[in-house]
Amino acid sequence: MQTIEMNKKAVELLEQWDPFEVGQKAYELEIADVVAELHYLDHPTDLAKRIREIYEHSYELWIPIENCVQIAYKLLAIKYEAKCIV
Repeated sequence: MQTIEMNKKAVELLEQWDPFEVGQKAYELEIADVVAELHYLDHPTDLAKRIREIYEHSYELWIPIENCVQIAYKLLAIKYEAKCIV
């Protein structure tokens, strides 16, 4: 899987994730930021913290870190599959 495919799969996953229950199309900017961070971060906790910061900055609402860790693991699985690390 190439980087473009990885990005598409990550976007699809994040589009399904609706942490504030405002509708799936409400997070386009946040999704772009998270996908960019995915390229640089390899640890689930680090990625989860960045996800939480990105979404909270935009919506000024708190997300439990456990929710962010769950999505971070899924995103990293996509990344590792793309890099053939699995």
